[in-house]
Amino acid sequence: MLDWLKNNATAAREKLALEVSKFRNREFMEAVVAGCALVAAADGDINSREKQKMIGFIQNSNELKVFDLQDVIKAFTDICLKFEFDAEIGRAEALRTVCKLRGKDDAARLLVRVCCAIGNSDGEFDESERAVCRTICAELGLSPDDFGL
Repeated sequence: MLDWLKNNATAAREKLALEVSKFRNREFMEAVVAGCALVAAADGDINSREKQKMIGFIQNSNELKVFDLQDVIKAFTDICLKFEFDAEIGRAEALRTVCKLRGKDDAARLLVRVCCAIGNSDGEFDESERAVCRTICAELGLSPDDFGL
């Protein structure tokens, strides 16, 4: 999955965007944003550079453009504030939000694929980002092997 994603980034983004449009609801959007925050916080915190990168990603993301931009930014900002208050509280809240997709296999699998794409958005999907994606898989009851993690 990861090799295919790296080699076919444009096609992968277009496919993810089409799939995300099928799940255009607040619960899914919030879970995706929480996943974004978890990936951004993979190194221990979400600094201002990472926030700007994530906001830029959200604004330019084919995967997230189906949602109202202001709603996405507000949801991302809200979850970032929880991480700033306390990293463990932020992580727990983000995972709680992600877990709302547990049992909704199509949406959950898509969430993991979007998180992998986000982790690879800078061209390097490092081990800490991969570990976060594995944690998300575990919380959703999915096998990381299905995503090349």
